[in-house]
Amino acid sequence: MAKRKAENRSFLDKWEAEYLFTYVKDKPVCLVCGVNVAVSKEYNIRRHYETKHHDKYKDLDMTQRSQKVEEMKISLVSQQNMFKKATSQSEAAVKASYIVAAEIAKSARPFNEGEFMKKCMMKVCDLVCPEKKQAFSNVSLSRNTVADRTCDLATNLYDQLMEKGKDFVAFSLAMDESCDASDTAQLSVFIRGVDSNLCVTEELLGFKSMHGTTTGKEIFEEVSKCVTEIKLPWDKLVGLTTDGAPAMCGKKSGLVGMVREKMREENCAGELTVCHCIIHQEALCAKALKMEHVMTTVTQVVNFIRAKGLNHRQFKSFLEECGSEYADVPYHTEVRWLSRGKVLNRCFELREEICQFLETKGNDTAELREQKFLCELAFLCDISSHLDALNLQLQGRGRIITYLYAAVRAFKTKLCLWENQMLQGNPCHFPCCQSIKAQISTAVFPCAQFAEKLSVLAAEFSRRFADFDAQKCKFELLSNPFTVDVENAPTNIQMELIELQCNDTLKSKYDAVGAAQFPRFIPDTMPQLRTQAAQMLSMFGSTYLCEQLFSSMKMTKTTHRRRLTDEHLRSILRISSAQSLSPDIDELASKKRCQVSGLGTSD
Repeated sequence: MAKRKAENRSFLDKWEAEYLFTYVKDKPVCLVCGVNVAVSKEYNIRRHYETKHHDKYKDLDMTQRSQKVEEMKISLVSQQNMFKKATSQSEAAVKASYIVAAEIAKSARPFNEGEFMKKCMMKVCDLVCPEKKQAFSNVSLSRNTVADRTCDLATNLYDQLMEKGKDFVAFSLAMDESCDASDTAQLSVFIRGVDSNLCVTEELLGFKSMHGTTTGKEIFEEVSKCVTEIKLPWDKLVGLTTDGAPAMCGKKSGLVGMVREKMREENCAGELTVCHCIIHQEALCAKALKMEHVMTTVTQVVNFIRAKGLNHRQFKSFLEECGSEYADVPYHTEVRWLSRGKVLNRCFELREEICQFLETKGNDTAELREQKFLCELAFLCDISSHLDALNLQLQGRGRIITYLYAAVRAFKTKLCLWENQMLQGNPCHFPCCQSIKAQISTAVFPCAQFAEKLSVLAAEFSRRFADFDAQKCKFELLSNPFTVDVENAPTNIQMELIELQCNDTLKSKYDAVGAAQFPRFIPDTMPQLRTQAAQMLSMFGSTYLCEQLFSSMKMTKTTHRRRLTDEHLRSILRISSAQSLSPDIDELASKKRCQVSGLGTSD
């Protein structure tokens, strides 16, 4: 052992000329055949030279040998650069295929779009940069390749989400269920997790295809799989937001009841907050107006105009002849949140033109010209516009539940104001009502009736959002902790809350960054407040993300793509819905080998 340690095994420069060897990456390399010698010992190097190359180079003197060595070293460097360039081009081609596959998935296009895109690229290349044709040809975009790349990208996103999940201190789930083009029930589950730094991650957790029934038990089993597969502890689950369906909200056999039972089995100390989607509830509140008879009449008129091609063409021509500001009337679609308001507004604006057109078709327009109907149409048009404005406020990604609650509270306050103004005969915030009131007698306009409608609507809002009102104190701890009454706060955070409210530096920071960003600046010396903030930040107020995902699903799995597999659909939607995460294409490309696809063939 002592002899081996003392032995000098460093490569000597003189061996280059004597044995035609050089030193590359800590290994002696033969300049003639490129063989590596494992141990840098003169005996090993000399033996290789004498047995393999001595006879060929024995007649060279030292000057010739030195010259030969330099030539061989230049040749070796050239070969290495060539291999590096080939590797770099190969890796670039693989990265390009991943990038194109991601764009195809985001745009909901079929996998064979890759082949079409490659044809276009090759034609452009022939004109713009023909010397790069081989590099473009190396990008594999066949149907099977794009499908495989899509699955790889989705798996990478899921792995990133799983890694982020290890740092979550609180998380909530939002879920909804809908059917695709092949009548398969699809359950979407979104997660919003908050880590110890109070950074929010909002991503698709699972998209499960349910080919049988969709009872509460079966939905719970799928949700439980989603939570278990990502290795999240149940005691960190804070909130559950659903669409309000019985299978979701049932206290015993529904999803909510089974999740609570599961948390009891896991000995979870925390309380589960269950929310009915705030946007769904807002839409349900509108039904309390009980003005379906007006909407039915409007829908019948629109359907008469739009149902037959001839009527539709003649109506558009009629509007053009009249010099109307509008060119058409839209269809009413019940499932679209903003459809009703748009149809009512357009019909109100075109009420005179519609009546004239219907009369040319021999239809009775007496009902449409009645003052009572026009007043009701104007009121429904205005209140629908206000409800649509609220709906738009409640939509969007990353909405904090306190923001949504504040929007609803503001609308309830507006309803009280509108009710009082309507009782006084002053519909100043109802432009359509003002327009009709100016055309008819003030005594005829039913202000008291509409004030009653507003009162009923306000009562319905209070009833449906009672569960949010119960959480008011918790919401205020996040939205404005400096104005919360300490005595009404939970006892475990009262001491920390006093310290926070008396800290002028933190108050200045709150004024500077706002309520949404302020929780990140709560010091670690206030752990209870940070935990409370994390729980509130993690809560979903609506299932908007699920609804948005289902819209993407309808565009992706169309009647022409019914055979799209569950795995591919899930992968496409995970990529298209990703917001906080992005695929690590460098990592994926490093694991792949470039495969060139043909222009007109598929793998």
